Amino acid sequence: MNTTEKPKGPDRLPGDPTLKQLVERIVRVDHAGEYGAVRIYEGQMAIMGNTKAGPTIERMLNQEREHLSTFEDLMVDRGVRPTAFLPLWHAAGFALGAATALMGEKAAMACTVAVEKVIGEHYHEQQSLLENDQKKLKKIIKKFEADELEHHDIGISHDAEKTPGYKIL
Repeated sequence: MNTTEKPKGPDRLPGDPTLKQLVERIVRVDHAGEYGAVRIYEGQMAIMGNTKAGPTIERMLNQEREHLSTFEDLMVDRGVRPTAFLPLWHAAGFALGAATALMGEKAAMACTVAVEKVIGEHYHEQQSLLENDQKKLKKIIKKFEADELEHHDIGISHDAEKTPGYKIL
């Protein structure tokens, strides 16, 4: 399928994005999400870097940096502009990471669980939207989904659910 054509099929409605527009949106949104995740972990590291949780958070941060770098490359390759909200993600992500870290390791891990669950689900949904000619992007998203769900599970294993007010966090 030519990437400027509109996807065909029974689920296609007038006004739906073309495959090219869909891919651009996915790359932009995923870049923003990974940028936010990096900033959350940087906020957590600023507070907890020298604690027993520091190496675990640093490992997750490094994986998120790899994800961000991949999406930065995809943006350049595909000529996709970043979201206008990056300055907000910059400040809010760091603040969220630092604030939950100040509440303690369990709260920081509760933040990780919540964020990574949503991102993992988001990546899972995106895979079903992509066409067969987007195998490279699908493969990247599938790998990153697995990484995000691993981070979720790390948070659970670090007693995130025992955080007072866990459901609210």
